[in-house]
Amino acid sequence: MKKSQVPLSVPKNKISEYRKNWQLATRKSGKLLLFAGDQKLEHLNDDFFGPGISPEDKNPRHLFEIASHLKTGVFASHLGLIARYGEEFKKINYVVKLNGRTNLFENKDSLVSPAWHSVEDVCDFAKQSGLRISGVGYTIYLGGENETVMIKEAAKICLESHQNGILAIIWIYPRGSKIKNEDDPHLIAGAAGVASALGADFVKVKYPYKNQKDADKFSEVTEAAGNCGVICVGGAKMSNKALFSALAKQAKQGTRGVALGRNLHQRPLKEATALLEALEGFIQGDYTEKEALMVSEGKKVKKKKGKSKILFFF
Repeated sequence: MKKSQVPLSVPKNKISEYRKNWQLATRKSGKLLLFAGDQKLEHLNDDFFGPGISPEDKNPRHLFEIASHLKTGVFASHLGLIARYGEEFKKINYVVKLNGRTNLFENKDSLVSPAWHSVEDVCDFAKQSGLRISGVGYTIYLGGENETVMIKEAAKICLESHQNGILAIIWIYPRGSKIKNEDDPHLIAGAAGVASALGADFVKVKYPYKNQKDADKFSEVTEAAGNCGVICVGGAKMSNKALFSALAKQAKQGTRGVALGRNLHQRPLKEATALLEALEGFIQGDYTEKEALMVSEGKKVKKKKGKSKILFFF
């Protein structure tokens, strides 16, 4: 078990609540599995309908049905969608995504995505609804003309989250005409360092899945983030074998979990929940890479907690 590191921005009367939310999200380990449902807005219907996508994914309820099988970790989505389905899915551990934009806007230099709600709005909603909300999420686009606006808003969100005893998770992506390679580990490391400077508990960044040379240098990212946990995007849907191979490499480079969207929700419920179980066991060190792959394929494997060869550094 890893004791949570409580930031000094958490007031004394909120420390127990912060620790509770940390423990709910990470199973007391500091390792986070984030199921991303914010793509319902970010990618419009491209990720939810079409060839190779389960017909179940046409309805947003599919997201919640998958998330309801989470034994640890969080389901991140926008407040409005959570409000529509939360009554039926009260046991999910939620993270409310505070901002977002569609993929229709093409000018990367002008990207901006202001928060729709305040942290206070989220805390009021949690009390009113009775839902478990462990944190909030916010996306920053670095490199454009609105960068400083989003950084300032993110800084306030991180502080207010901790003041209320909940986690702050920052999605951060360098974008803009001056950026030649968004997968450059040196650039991503700089972005991760920004999230750390803002006081985020976790930072969600891109991982260079398609560039082996860049992937080999990814440890620079986790080192730059310090004690802010790095979780990588899952990217486009891939085979289970390729996914766990990538996660094993990320873990050895110091990441503290993963954020998956398409790799989960584009699958039928039965297949998605088997993968979810495998991911949870793998991230928490209960399964080796080989065992996790077997579980994702519906095979039974006895958990060997504490004996996994997969290392997550914290």
